[in-house]
Amino acid sequence: MEKDPLYELMRTPEPDEKNLAMLAHLLSLTGFIIPGMNIVAPLLIWLNKRDKSQFVAMHARESLNFQITVAIFVVIWTAIQAMFIGLLFLPLLILVPFVMIALLIIVIRAGLKASSGEEYQYPWCFRLVN
Repeated sequence: MEKDPLYELMRTPEPDEKNLAMLAHLLSLTGFIIPGMNIVAPLLIWLNKRDKSQFVAMHARESLNFQITVAIFVVIWTAIQAMFIGLLFLPLLILVPFVMIALLIIVIRAGLKASSGEEYQYPWCFRLVN
């Protein structure tokens, strides 16, 4: 018997799905310790669960898109710093800790939304992975 397409949208996620969706967001914080893990962790969860759970796939995809967006901005910021040797952007270095704290808060908020079974979309995010 074939499942109704609305079934997946109407049902509440299982506790395991909520936990995995939360991990898709929170494991990206390992990128602060191991560079690149902020993209690899949600990518692995998305690749593993994209056909099995729409809820987990949506959260992993959102996390992956946000981490790719952050990586793009870091590369652009580094290139600008290297080109101008930081002279013009030296006063902006004061903002870096505040930006990192804001990113941390956004990721934790997304993890909390996932653990409660809600959908979450990151602000200021390129939607590159569909």
